[in-house]
Amino acid sequence: MPKVAENPGFAAHAQLPVFTHLVSNATKPDAAQRFAVLLSTALVEGRFVKLLLSKYSGSEETLERLTVREVLLRGERLLSFVWRHRTKDITKNHGMKEGLDLIAGMLGSQFQNAHLLTQGQEIQLAFSRKGKPSLRVGKAETTEAAPAGHDKDKQRYLALDRAFWVDLGVTHDVKGERQLVPAMSRKWKQINKFIEVMNAALKSSPLADSPAVHVVDFGSGKGYLTFAMHDWLASQGKQPQVTGVELRDDMVKLCGTAAARHGMDGLRFDQGDVRSYTPAQLDVMIALHACDIATDYAIHLGLRAGASIIMCSPCCHKQLRPQMQTPPVLRPLLQHGIHLGQEAEMVTDSLRALLLEAQGYDTQVFEFIALEHTSKNKMILAVKKSGAALVAAQKRRPEVLAQIAEVKRFYGLREQCLETLIDNDAALPGPV
Repeated sequence: MPKVAENPGFAAHAQLPVFTHLVSNATKPDAAQRFAVLLSTALVEGRFVKLLLSKYSGSEETLERLTVREVLLRGERLLSFVWRHRTKDITKNHGMKEGLDLIAGMLGSQFQNAHLLTQGQEIQLAFSRKGKPSLRVGKAETTEAAPAGHDKDKQRYLALDRAFWVDLGVTHDVKGERQLVPAMSRKWKQINKFIEVMNAALKSSPLADSPAVHVVDFGSGKGYLTFAMHDWLASQGKQPQVTGVELRDDMVKLCGTAAARHGMDGLRFDQGDVRSYTPAQLDVMIALHACDIATDYAIHLGLRAGASIIMCSPCCHKQLRPQMQTPPVLRPLLQHGIHLGQEAEMVTDSLRALLLEAQGYDTQVFEFIALEHTSKNKMILAVKKSGAALVAAQKRRPEVLAQIAEVKRFYGLREQCLETLIDNDAALPGPV
């Protein structure tokens, strides 16, 4: 990031919220001072959407522009600075006054153009070659709501202007602005929903106050969620160590190259399989769309590692269906193949949830996104209990195991993969 130059004329007005009245000290405020007032007022009134600084003339050869947005982290309003370089983005959050002071020091000295978008106004500040500022204020064409941060409802947890999204085909450049590729709109909604779920899980988990978080994403594919997890955790002030594990070598190389290109420390991609891969440390285990019993192996790996959060989106429920003996009372309902398949899916994931509960996890099975966006929309989310909640779960364990046995008896099930893996661990001598 460039060194901030002093600009006393602007910085004198960069006080929030007691900012706007200070301009009265000047008999005739210039365009830069008026711009400062408009910026601060938009922040005070909650109308701020974003600020773009361009036409960089500083000493850093690769720096192109700076985008500033407001975020809300742990109840504190901050300004998030995204420094866009040719090959990477660097993000840093600042307090309001500190952020305004930084902006003040760069306007007219390092950035010659400023584009402020608020709810209702579009404001442009430009400096001539001689350093004279000019201001233009117009009505905003966008109806975009001010993104007041990570803690508000119906908001995006991820920023589209990250350079790595271009590498992954999620965004492209349109007239100098990064925009979502239309065909990726559903995928973008899914990714944000995953992060929304993870945000709630992290806050209720033992990782809430942990500075470092180790994540393994099995079956990472093209890395959409893997990159998103790393970027989001970093924005929360965490030290992310995120690993994508994928069988396909071409996907591993694609994602690894993109992570290296954008200087994303703590993000790596390995070729491997959930049945044989052993992470050095695992706090969060993710396995999306792992086919059939691959989901069981992923959950088992998370259990063995003592993961605080286990997140799965299962698919291809094949193991139990051939075993299921239709109870007489259900035969009229399950005589149709589609209903039997749905029943097998429900039984499989219900048993997985009960087994996780028996291991001391608070477990939910839910639809994480509407069917219009993806047909694979079920999620199993397990958050490890601690303290009194864990003690209570341990006392209830015999009751949960009895429920599992009764479900198996009712459907005539001989074996469920996750249960077998857990039982095999219990049969081993000494600690697992």
